Amino acid sequence: MEDIIKDARGGRVAPVYVLAGTEPYFIDSLSGELTELLMPEQNRDFDMSLFYGLETDANRIIEACRQFPLLGDRRVVLVREAQQLRGGLEALEPYCKTPSEKTVLILCFKGVDDIRKGAAKAAKALAACGGVIYESKKVYESALPAFITRRLKARGVAIEPKAAEMLVEHVGTDLSRMDSELEKLAGSLSAGEKQVTAAMVEEQTGLSRDYNNYELVSALARKNKTQTLKIVRYFNDNPRSFALTPTLSTLFSFYADLMQAYYAPDKSERGVAEWLGQPDWKVRKDLMPALRIYPARKVMRILSEIRQTDARSKGVEGCRMAPGDLLLELVCFIFD
Repeated sequence: MEDIIKDARGGRVAPVYVLAGTEPYFIDSLSGELTELLMPEQNRDFDMSLFYGLETDANRIIEACRQFPLLGDRRVVLVREAQQLRGGLEALEPYCKTPSEKTVLILCFKGVDDIRKGAAKAAKALAACGGVIYESKKVYESALPAFITRRLKARGVAIEPKAAEMLVEHVGTDLSRMDSELEKLAGSLSAGEKQVTAAMVEEQTGLSRDYNNYELVSALARKNKTQTLKIVRYFNDNPRSFALTPTLSTLFSFYADLMQAYYAPDKSERGVAEWLGQPDWKVRKDLMPALRIYPARKVMRILSEIRQTDARSKGVEGCRMAPGDLLLELVCFIFD
């Protein structure tokens, strides 16, 4: 995404941009940045056309692309929800073969995994004319701290690793909501402040910096029974701050990563981080201590027990235990 914007800023503008994928946030962000960059606001009423796939057809889009600019040196034609356009990208293949030199066409296909598979001929024509296809992929939870760090860095702000983990737990993988939370946090910093702290996240979200899923993982990674039971007790006493399913998901991810770490050719911190594709600080924080404490056979049993706990929480085997009691039973198994 950064390379596309960098090229456009440098004057290397493609005639057609196809933005497709399963993560709408990046599609919206890139189409917005391209529009801001390529079309001055004062020219938009005259030299920009906006269409929605369900409300238009390929002929109307091509007709708009063939028009000449009135005020500036180019036109911009933006098509949102292009996956609902009858015929999809294939319907625009004739235009992709010979695009206008005076128009930039931006097509946004949301929820489409790989536009090349379903529109091979059009994609080939697009490549031949210098068009660009950008694939917007879902961001998994493990990659969210890096996303948070990058977005704040772009605003000239740093963030504590713990604060990033808290935001991941609070927001999840909704990137639009995450960006909104980051904007509020960056805007709340006083003059001279350049770092978002865990205390700031706690104040904004109401999520405890000491009693949350990531602190539970840290306590279990070190087999700190006292701290683990404190967190479980806090969850029981504050049901609004606790939901068993996300907690089990966090625990399963941690122990699954730990299981994979046993197979790393290089068991150093750097080696494990590269093997798992995770940042050094995350491996250093919890995985390295756990590697020294847990035998691999026990980790396999823990993963199986987490699955069983999840099933029981959904009523399997007629289980009617409260979520807090199920979590307590699980951590007791882990410490056994």
